[in-house]
Amino acid sequence: GARAAVRGATRDEVGEALARAGLDGRLYLAAFNAPDQTVVSGDAAAVDALHAAAKDLGLRKVVRLNTAGAFHSPLMAAAAVAFKTVLDDATIGEPAFPVVTNAGAAPARTAARIRADLARQMTAPVRWEESVRAMTAAGVTAFIELGPGDVLSRLSRRIAPDAAAVNVGAPEDLAGGLDSAAKFVS
Repeated sequence: GARAAVRGATRDEVGEALARAGLDGRLYLAAFNAPDQTVVSGDAAAVDALHAAAKDLGLRKVVRLNTAGAFHSPLMAAAAVAFKTVLDDATIGEPAFPVVTNAGAAPARTAARIRADLARQMTAPVRWEESVRAMTAAGVTAFIELGPGDVLSRLSRRIAPDAAAVNVGAPEDLAGGLDSAAKFVS
Protein backbone atom coordinates (compact mmCIF):
# COMPACT_ATOMS: atom_id res chain seq x y z
CA GLY A 1 0.00 0.00 0.00
CA ALA A 2 0.86 3.67 -0.15
CA ARG A 3 -0.35 7.08 0.99
CA ALA A 4 -0.35 10.60 -0.41
CA ALA A 5 -1.18 14.01 1.01
CA VAL A 6 -3.46 16.13 -1.15
CA ARG A 7 -2.95 19.81 -0.42
CA GLY A 8 -5.07 22.75 -1.47
CA ALA A 9 -8.38 20.85 -1.63
CA THR A 10 -11.14 20.04 0.85
CA ARG A 11 -11.96 16.46 1.80
CA ASP A 12 -15.10 16.66 -0.36
CA GLU A 13 -13.08 17.85 -3.35
CA VAL A 14 -10.60 15.01 -2.86
CA GLY A 15 -13.43 12.47 -2.62
CA GLU A 16 -14.99 13.84 -5.81
CA ALA A 17 -11.61 13.66 -7.59
CA LEU A 18 -11.19 10.02 -6.57
CA ALA A 19 -14.64 9.20 -7.96
CA ARG A 20 -13.99 11.07 -11.25
CA ALA A 21 -10.68 9.23 -11.65
CA GLY A 22 -12.28 5.86 -10.92
CA LEU A 23 -10.02 5.44 -7.90
CA ASP A 24 -12.66 5.18 -5.18
CA GLY A 25 -12.50 1.64 -3.86
CA ARG A 26 -8.75 1.66 -4.55
CA LEU A 27 -7.96 4.84 -2.61
CA TYR A 28 -9.60 5.90 0.62
CA LEU A 29 -9.75 9.17 2.53
CA ALA A 30 -7.38 8.28 5.37
CA ALA A 31 -6.62 11.49 7.27
CA PHE A 32 -8.30 14.85 7.60
CA ASN A 33 -5.26 16.89 8.60
CA ALA A 34 -6.49 20.44 7.97
CA PRO A 35 -9.28 22.15 6.03
CA ASP A 36 -7.13 22.05 2.89
CA GLN A 37 -5.15 18.85 3.43
CA THR A 38 -6.44 15.30 3.16
CA VAL A 39 -4.41 12.11 3.05
CA VAL A 40 -5.44 9.23 0.83
CA SER A 41 -4.42 5.64 1.37
CA GLY A 42 -4.61 2.57 -0.86
CA ASP A 43 -2.71 0.51 -3.34
CA ALA A 44 0.53 1.98 -4.66
CA ALA A 45 -0.56 2.00 -8.32
CA ALA A 46 -3.68 4.01 -7.43
CA VAL A 47 -1.57 6.56 -5.53
CA ASP A 48 0.67 6.87 -8.59
CA ALA A 49 -2.39 7.29 -10.84
CA LEU A 50 -3.76 10.04 -8.60
CA HIS A 51 -0.41 11.82 -8.65
CA ALA A 52 -0.24 11.61 -12.45
CA ALA A 53 -3.82 12.84 -12.92
CA ALA A 54 -3.78 15.49 -10.19
CA LYS A 55 -3.74 18.53 -12.47
CA ASP A 56 -6.51 17.17 -14.70
CA LEU A 57 -8.58 16.45 -11.58
CA GLY A 58 -8.17 20.00 -10.30
CA LEU A 59 -5.90 19.00 -7.45
CA ARG A 60 -3.16 21.51 -6.77
CA LYS A 61 -0.61 19.24 -5.09
CA VAL A 62 -0.37 15.51 -4.41
CA VAL A 63 2.66 14.41 -2.40
CA ARG A 64 3.42 10.73 -1.95
CA LEU A 65 4.24 10.01 1.70
CA ASN A 66 7.17 7.91 2.81
CA THR A 67 5.12 4.99 4.13
CA ALA A 68 4.83 1.39 3.08
CA GLY A 69 1.21 0.68 3.94
CA ALA A 70 -2.37 1.72 3.30
CA PHE A 71 -2.72 2.90 6.88
CA HIS A 72 -6.08 4.15 8.23
CA SER A 73 -8.06 2.46 5.46
CA PRO A 74 -10.20 -0.67 5.05
CA LEU A 75 -7.14 -2.33 3.50
CA MET A 76 -5.76 -2.63 7.05
CA ALA A 77 -8.65 -4.87 8.20
CA ALA A 78 -6.51 -8.00 8.67
CA ALA A 79 -3.95 -6.08 10.71
CA ALA A 80 -6.78 -4.53 12.74
CA VAL A 81 -8.02 -7.99 13.73
CA ALA A 82 -4.53 -8.97 14.92
CA PHE A 83 -4.10 -5.64 16.71
CA LYS A 84 -7.45 -6.05 18.50
CA THR A 85 -6.22 -9.38 19.88
CA VAL A 86 -3.22 -7.58 21.37
CA LEU A 87 -5.43 -4.77 22.69
CA ASP A 88 -7.78 -7.26 24.34
CA ASP A 89 -4.85 -8.56 26.39
CA ALA A 90 -3.42 -5.11 27.20
CA THR A 91 -4.09 -3.35 30.47
CA ILE A 92 -5.62 0.04 29.80
CA GLY A 93 -6.57 1.92 32.95
CA GLU A 94 -9.30 4.48 33.36
CA PRO A 95 -7.91 7.83 32.19
CA ALA A 96 -7.11 10.57 34.70
CA PHE A 97 -8.19 13.13 32.08
CA PRO A 98 -10.10 12.96 28.78
CA VAL A 99 -8.11 11.57 25.85
CA VAL A 100 -8.91 12.72 22.33
CA THR A 101 -8.19 9.86 19.95
CA ASN A 102 -7.51 9.97 16.21
CA ALA A 103 -10.54 7.83 15.41
CA GLY A 104 -12.99 9.42 17.85
CA ALA A 105 -12.09 13.12 17.58
CA ALA A 106 -13.89 13.71 20.88
CA PRO A 107 -12.91 13.35 24.53
CA ALA A 108 -12.82 9.68 25.55
CA ARG A 109 -13.41 9.37 29.27
CA THR A 110 -13.29 5.60 29.75
CA ALA A 111 -10.77 2.84 29.15
CA ALA A 112 -13.39 0.99 27.09
CA ARG A 113 -13.80 3.96 24.73
CA ILE A 114 -10.03 4.37 24.37
CA ARG A 115 -9.64 0.64 23.66
CA ALA A 116 -12.39 0.77 21.01
CA ASP A 117 -10.91 3.86 19.34
CA LEU A 118 -7.44 2.32 19.31
CA ALA A 119 -8.86 -0.73 17.53
CA ARG A 120 -10.74 1.47 15.03
CA GLN A 121 -7.76 3.67 14.20
CA MET A 122 -6.25 1.00 11.96
CA THR A 123 -9.11 1.23 9.45
CA ALA A 124 -10.72 4.61 10.20
CA PRO A 125 -9.49 7.99 8.99
CA VAL A 126 -7.35 10.13 11.27
CA ARG A 127 -9.52 13.07 12.26
CA TRP A 128 -6.73 15.47 13.24
CA GLU A 129 -8.50 18.71 12.35
CA GLU A 130 -11.61 17.68 14.31
CA SER A 131 -9.45 16.51 17.22
CA VAL A 132 -7.65 19.85 17.47
CA ARG A 133 -10.97 21.70 17.27
CA ALA A 134 -12.43 19.47 20.03
CA MET A 135 -9.45 20.15 22.25
CA THR A 136 -9.56 23.92 21.73
CA ALA A 137 -13.33 23.88 22.40
CA ALA A 138 -12.51 22.13 25.69
CA GLY A 139 -10.10 24.94 26.60
CA VAL A 140 -6.75 23.59 25.39
CA THR A 141 -4.44 26.50 24.55
CA ALA A 142 -1.14 24.69 23.97
CA PHE A 143 -0.11 21.61 21.99
CA ILE A 144 3.22 19.85 22.47
CA GLU A 145 4.24 17.36 19.78
CA LEU A 146 6.68 14.77 21.06
CA GLY A 147 9.08 13.06 18.69
CA PRO A 148 11.01 13.81 15.53
CA GLY A 149 9.40 16.08 12.98
CA ASP A 150 6.93 18.89 13.37
CA VAL A 151 4.07 17.93 11.05
CA LEU A 152 1.41 17.85 13.77
CA SER A 153 2.50 21.08 15.45
CA ARG A 154 2.50 22.87 12.07
CA LEU A 155 -0.98 21.52 11.28
CA SER A 156 -2.20 22.50 14.76
CA ARG A 157 -1.03 26.09 14.25
CA ARG A 158 -3.02 26.24 10.99
CA ILE A 159 -6.16 24.85 12.63
CA ALA A 160 -5.93 26.79 15.91
CA PRO A 161 -3.77 29.87 15.30
CA ASP A 162 -4.50 31.30 18.76
CA ALA A 163 -3.02 28.24 20.50
CA ALA A 164 0.64 27.45 21.03
CA ALA A 165 1.96 24.46 19.11
CA VAL A 166 5.55 23.39 19.65
CA ASN A 167 7.60 20.35 18.76
CA VAL A 168 9.90 18.61 21.20
CA GLY A 169 12.12 16.39 19.10
CA ALA A 170 14.38 15.01 21.82
CA PRO A 171 14.21 14.59 25.62
CA GLU A 172 16.77 17.35 26.14
CA ASP A 173 14.42 19.78 24.32
CA LEU A 174 11.47 19.17 26.66
CA ALA A 175 12.13 22.06 29.06
CA GLY A 176 12.32 24.59 26.23
CA GLY A 177 9.14 23.22 24.62
CA LEU A 178 7.28 23.42 27.90
CA ASP A 179 8.49 27.01 28.44
CA SER A 180 7.29 27.99 24.95
CA ALA A 181 3.88 26.38 25.45
CA ALA A 182 3.47 27.82 28.97
CA LYS A 183 3.34 31.34 27.55
CA PHE A 184 -0.06 30.48 26.01
CA VAL A 185 -1.61 28.76 29.02
CA SER A 186 -4.00 31.02 30.85
